[in-house]
Parts: sequence; structure tokens; C-alpha cells
Amino acid sequence: MSLVSSNQVETNRTELTVEVKGEKFQKAVDAAVAKNMKKITIPGFRKGKAPRAMVEKMYGKGMFYEDAMNALYPEAYSEAVDAAGIKPVDSADVEVLEVNDEGFTFKATVTTKPVPELGEYKGLSAVKAAVEVTDEQIEHQFAHLRDQYARVIEVTDRAAKLGDIADINFEGFVDGVAFEGGKGENHPLTLGSGSFIPGFEDQVVGHSVGEEFDVNVTFPEEYGEKSLAGKASVFKVKINGIKERQLPEVDDEFAKDVSEFDTLEEFKKDMKAKMIASAEEKAAADFENKLLEQVVANMKVDVPDCMIESRVRELMQDFAMRMSQQGLSLKDFLQYSGQTEEQFKETFRPQAESQVKTRLAMEAIAEAEKIVPTEEEIEEEYKKLSEQYHTELEKLRGIISAAEISEDVACRKALEIVRESASALPEEKKEDSAEEEAPKPKRTRKTKAEKEAEAAAE
Repeated sequence: MSLVSSNQVETNRTELTVEVKGEKFQKAVDAAVAKNMKKITIPGFRKGKAPRAMVEKMYGKGMFYEDAMNALYPEAYSEAVDAAGIKPVDSADVEVLEVNDEGFTFKATVTTKPVPELGEYKGLSAVKAAVEVTDEQIEHQFAHLRDQYARVIEVTDRAAKLGDIADINFEGFVDGVAFEGGKGENHPLTLGSGSFIPGFEDQVVGHSVGEEFDVNVTFPEEYGEKSLAGKASVFKVKINGIKERQLPEVDDEFAKDVSEFDTLEEFKKDMKAKMIASAEEKAAADFENKLLEQVVANMKVDVPDCMIESRVRELMQDFAMRMSQQGLSLKDFLQYSGQTEEQFKETFRPQAESQVKTRLAMEAIAEAEKIVPTEEEIEEEYKKLSEQYHTELEKLRGIISAAEISEDVACRKALEIVRESASALPEEKKEDSAEEEAPKPKRTRKTKAEKEAEAAAE
């Protein structure tokens, strides 16, 4: 292989001209001949037994060139990329310029990873939230626990009310005609959950077990199934049963049932400590994200669309996987939420763009700071992934290269430089600013190594 030329033809687009000639090409042609000769029939010869010279004379030598080029292209392209010192982020557009007995020449035009122009990334400052957990927040958390451990009992002496779980049969009609997907039997519907068409659940309230009645509703204009959007409909409904949820008392017995503690006081003390730790973790993550936003804002970079599109696809795949774990397909989710796949896809675009730019910034900082992870740090990362995804170390090494691990470690150390050089500003005091327990901070994205480790564990 010989890299003839490497030219940047536009921003983040490089054109490579590559030659593959000589013995390597001849061996590839010979391999193509050996592979295909047994399929060729020439009059006067048994199938696959005609001399090569006869086949080439009849069909031309070039009949084997395409297979030879296909066999050689991956390695030739990879070597050319390394020789040019570029990092492709998408598949190349390839054009064969010349092919003959001596070899072939091709042109590969590829989108490359951009090189950002860093701005300020040290000595930044951002507001960091003060951490406080109030008694009201703790009580709110206990309300969630009571709801989680509520008893569900049958109700026979009254009509359905909001909060009940109604077991219903239903069938929907538009203009007197039943529509596909509008029928269900023994469906458990929590009244007031908003899981059905607006207005449906309110009309179930007040009816008793065994009653049959009509529910009149209108599908939302933005409903996912276009043939139903904006249409008035009638549902024939029957209540098969009603259940209500009874909340437990919050006392020592409750603490014993739902925790490892013997008294409510001990349980509340432990819960407060965990809520403080969670709030501190969230405050740190929010502070970090604010710093990253500044780093990205201070940076100049033209991000190729294909990088954003690739990340959007990954985010959608992650979402679809989470939905499938809950027994819901992406198609069903889109129908329930009244969105098309394209509309839903666009909701991920800002997040995807932010994550791609953040990763580029961390890679640029790692290079600027000459961060080179040690073998010990790389090995420690392998061990961490092995434990996290319950996958054998040697299996991980075969899936994730040390180079990928090294990049992730370098980016994490780059983030540490940004964070440790920054100043935390106190937030302004606000009246009545008590908040409920904050959820644990969410990772902005999984590293490539983590995604590969997760796939290996499945």
C-alpha cells in the first residue's frame, strides 16, 4: 500500500489517494481466482476444471479484480488513514481511479474528527448549590415509601373513585365502527393516572362493579395514530372489579418491615444521611456540568453532522432498550406519547450535540495537558469495568482495546483539571426554596468502553 496524497478538501473532510500494487495485488487476484474458478463452466470442460488462461481469455482478466480489491481495501484504507494521521468519524466515499494487471488506485473521501480550538478551561467559576435536607423532605420521602408498600384490597361496597384501580373491559368506536387497538379486557386502570385518553378516567369514576356504560372522549389532535387524531369516539366500558390501596402507618413496625432498622428513629436518621449524600452528589454533578458548559462555550469547533447523528442514534437505542426492559416497545411508546419517530429523534439532538462537544473538549484538554494514562491506571479501569458489568477481565480485553480505555481515562483526568482549578460560588438566598429530595445525578453519557462492556455482559 502507498499513500499517494492526503488533502483537506473542506472543513473536516479529507481526500486520500491510495495505490495498491505489486505482489500483494497479485496474491489477492490469485485468491479470487481460487475462490471463483470452481463456479465457472467453460464448454468442453467440467465445471470448475477449465484452465485459468482459458477463463481469462473468455471473460477477461478483470473479472477477478473486484474480489481482489474488496479483499485488500480494508487494510489499505486503514494503513492510509494511519499514514495521513487522521481520525475518521464516518465511512468513506470510495472511488476506484484505476485498475489493471499491476494493481489499483482508489480515492477515499472521509469526514474526520475535528480539532477544537480551546479557550479558557482553568480557573473557571460557577454557582454550587448548598446542601440541606429538611424534615419536610424526609416526610415526603416517607410518603413515597408508604405508597410503595401500600396494600391493595378489593372494594365491593362503593363506586370507583380517583386513586382506585379499576379492572375494566373496553372497546372504542369512531362513527360507530370499532377501530384497531381500541379493545381490551381485564385491563387494570389506575384512575387519575392520566394513562388513558384525557377525560376517560374521570368518566369511570362514580361507577360500580358490574356496571356497563359509555365513555365519550375526543382523541388529541397530536395523537400518534393519525387516523384517530382529533376524532370523537365512544368507548363501551364494563367494570369487572375495583381495588383500593391502603397506606401503612409510619411507626417502628413499618421501619422493621421496609429497612434493616428496628426503630423509626434509626430509620429516619439513616434516610437523612443518605439524602444528604445524594444531594451533595447532585450538587457536585450540577457544578461540574456548569463548568463543562463554560469550557464548551469558550471553545471553537465545527462538529460534523454525522457525529451528532451517530450520538442521536445511540441515545435512541439506549432509550428503546430501557423501554423494552419495562415491557414496552419504542413503537408503542411513540403511539402513547403522540409523536412520530422523527419528532422523538429531534428531542435528543441538543443532548447529543452537547455530549459530542464535551467529549471533544476533554480530548483536546488531555492533549494540551499531555495526559498519558499509566499502565496501572488502564489496568485499574479494566478491573472496574469487569466488576461493574460482571464480565471476565480477559473477555473485556478482547472486546475493548487498551487505547479506548486510555482515551476514557485521559478524558476523566482532563475533567479533574477543570474541576480542581475552578471556584465554587455560593448560590443566592431564596425564600421558600425548600426542594424535594433530588434524584441522583445522571451520567451525561456512557463511554465507548462502558457500552462495549455492557454489551459483553448481556
